[in-house]
Amino acid sequence: MVYDTVSFTCIVWASRVREPLGRDTMSASIQTGDPVATTMPRRGRGLDASRDVALRTAALELLAEIGYDRLTIDAIAARAHASKTTIYRRWPGKAELVVDAMNELKGSPVAPDTGTLQGDLLAIARNSKSKDSQFDARLMIGLITALAHDAELRQVFRDRLIDPRTAALKEAFERAVARGEVAEDRNLDLLVTLFPALTIHHLLIFGEVPESDFSERVINDLILPLATAPTTSSTPSPHPSLTDEEIT
Repeated sequence: MVYDTVSFTCIVWASRVREPLGRDTMSASIQTGDPVATTMPRRGRGLDASRDVALRTAALELLAEIGYDRLTIDAIAARAHASKTTIYRRWPGKAELVVDAMNELKGSPVAPDTGTLQGDLLAIARNSKSKDSQFDARLMIGLITALAHDAELRQVFRDRLIDPRTAALKEAFERAVARGEVAEDRNLDLLVTLFPALTIHHLLIFGEVPESDFSERVINDLILPLATAPTTSSTPSPHPSLTDEEIT
């Protein structure tokens, strides 16, 4: 989910050099050229799309290996056997390149309409699963450490990666409100942050992606009960059977 949940999902400490990212998951995802992921305006004409793939792949490989703070445009250019000019013709800077590469890897955010909130949330969770969850985790760890202090990265990351996926998740809750599954006064903004927050917490504490049934347990045991809990019209007295005089 979020931060894909995040599909909403952020992640690592320096690790050993991976084999070129083309491994199953990443190259395949990047080469599909999902339209939503191409968020950066292209400069000039006739740019070689194959160079885009190589540059995104290099950026993500290095992000997983050394983290965002140590990542440089020079290192990306060297890994992709390209010039810095080639990079800057496509992206204004490191933050835009990294977020664009992650968007390509994640694919389009979707908000399937299954007819129930539970069905929608489970479908979103299934769609956001990665074939290479450990690599996905390292990417997020490599980003999280920088997001805390890099305002530029934080803004680009939120605008182009998080906000579109949050909107897709919130759409599922809004449909549930319209169907009467969820009360109109429920705090949807809070509900949509639960899954990504728990996912990131697990990654930071345990250094690994949650188990495959994590999404289902969070949805069924936490999010749905909170979303569909009855609404009380007023806050009950802490001592309903006592008068004010008796309390004092």
